[in-house]
Amino acid sequence: MNRISLAAAITLTEWSERTFYRKIADGYMSRVIENGRLMIPFELLKPHLSLALSAEDITVLQSADAGDAEAQNNLAVIFLSHDKPKGAIYWLELAAKQGCADAMSFLMDCYVNGKGVARDENAGMMWLAKAAALGHFISQRQMQGIYNKFEKQ
Repeated sequence: MNRISLAAAITLTEWSERTFYRKIADGYMSRVIENGRLMIPFELLKPHLSLALSAEDITVLQSADAGDAEAQNNLAVIFLSHDKPKGAIYWLELAAKQGCADAMSFLMDCYVNGKGVARDENAGMMWLAKAAALGHFISQRQMQGIYNKFEKQ
């Protein structure tokens, strides 16, 4: 892997955008503009990654950074498995905006439980309903459980 986008680099290092620009200005970090995106050499980031990435994970990262929704969802799962929900949120939102129902389901859990975002049950229910509407089996069953609970009241 040669370069990744600044946004991807931010999720991987947990550095702020300002920190990256400062490191670029100081000559510590180089950058290239490709297709209107600021790209950072991956090799320069390796010592600063906030989670360990296997060769397979790096392949997923490449696809996610290129815009593949399934890879974005899978990368988010990697972040979640390393207890890095804030980084996961970025990738889940990208995947969900492309219609990935799995990502929507994960976003529901993050919002309802305050993982990586401020707890917001309304936003969580919105993501649950969207995932269910797209045919996500687990989300459909969760929605049915909610409906059943209200019918009994």
